[in-house]
Amino acid sequence: MENGVQEHNSLQAILYQRGSLQLLDQRKLPLDSIYLDIRDANDGWAAIRDMVVRGAPAIAIAAALSLAVEVYNLKDFNGTSEEASSFLDKKLDYLVSSRPTAVNLSDAATKLKEVVKKAAATSTDAKAIFEDMTYVHSCLLLKESMVSATTENHAYIQSAEVMLDDDVASNKAIGSYGASFLLNKLKDFKKISVLTHCNTGSLATAGYGTALGVIRTVHAGGVLERAYCTETRPFNQGSRLTAFELVYEKIPATLIADSAAAALMKEGRVNAVIVGADRVAANGDTANKIGTYSLALSAKSHGIPFLVAAPLTSIDLSITSGEEIVIEERSPKELSHTHGGLGEQVAASGISIWNPAFDVTPANIITAIITEKFYMNLTNLMFDQGVITKENASTRLITGKLVLANIVAPGQSVAFACDF
Repeated sequence: MENGVQEHNSLQAILYQRGSLQLLDQRKLPLDSIYLDIRDANDGWAAIRDMVVRGAPAIAIAAALSLAVEVYNLKDFNGTSEEASSFLDKKLDYLVSSRPTAVNLSDAATKLKEVVKKAAATSTDAKAIFEDMTYVHSCLLLKESMVSATTENHAYIQSAEVMLDDDVASNKAIGSYGASFLLNKLKDFKKISVLTHCNTGSLATAGYGTALGVIRTVHAGGVLERAYCTETRPFNQGSRLTAFELVYEKIPATLIADSAAAALMKEGRVNAVIVGADRVAANGDTANKIGTYSLALSAKSHGIPFLVAAPLTSIDLSITSGEEIVIEERSPKELSHTHGGLGEQVAASGISIWNPAFDVTPANIITAIITEKFYMNLTNLMFDQGVITKENASTRLITGKLVLANIVAPGQSVAFACDF
């Protein structure tokens, strides 16, 4: 990115240049590529809620940039520092409410509001509050790619721009660690085939992808036999988006019905399953797109490794288990009508509909959790750069700036502690 301008790419969900944001309307893919203008946090909220943009990392970035665009174009703000803090708090709360299951933005927003409150107590300049928020936001979301606080106008914008590049770097690290883990786990195979669910590629992130990034890396190493993707009903993120990305990247791939996954495993055509995550609890329980739990159970039954790939921002240390994760329920029309609720009716009028967007997969049937810093192998508890696992004795390990504490015996909780 140069001078706040992002290079155009047909697989970019987010097109940004300073003061302007466009989001690829993923509801129209793969047949049409249409970008919608996002002018403020209200537009950002609607785009996230209506699934114009989706995927936990992309949601966080789109929300941050929607507020950045609003702040950039805010001509006159005559309020006090306290009023500026209140303004930002309300905007952040509003953005977080768009999709409650994904933790990436809500975690950053909570910490951000605390710092904004402290800044308001020490400054009478509303403009300084906006700039302080920019610095903290970069620290929370960019992690090690921190930018120094400046007194220049629109520092928030500059930090949000760096966030785009940082997300791609994190995804590539996830891809590298995940591929290394897979190849070590499946070292007796010359080539491997991997099944994935929903969409976790460039369209769900700033670029490259999480679970799909691992598949990309395996393919780049010449070891991938075939990628399988589920259709991912009822919104069809797999058939519309993941299939689109795999074809675009010329990765050998096959689309299957959601209900065909177990049969595919039984035939021995899949060596591993890898999915993304919208939220990971402190014990390793993971919330992801509805249908993930079923895949994990099938993988467990067939002795196939089941991996979760997600950035550290998806780990929510405030909840002890998946039972505390709020599961979003979507519109009944997504089931009763074609095209994710946008097309013609196919279900009988008057039928009751239950349409949860996510389910929770227990940690005890997850083989490993891959992040950009480490991976956690939950089957025999070993640590490596990129992985975490379960061991038979209490352990404490420091990997870089990440602290992992109280890793205990199988069947008991796995607790994380992060210190950035």
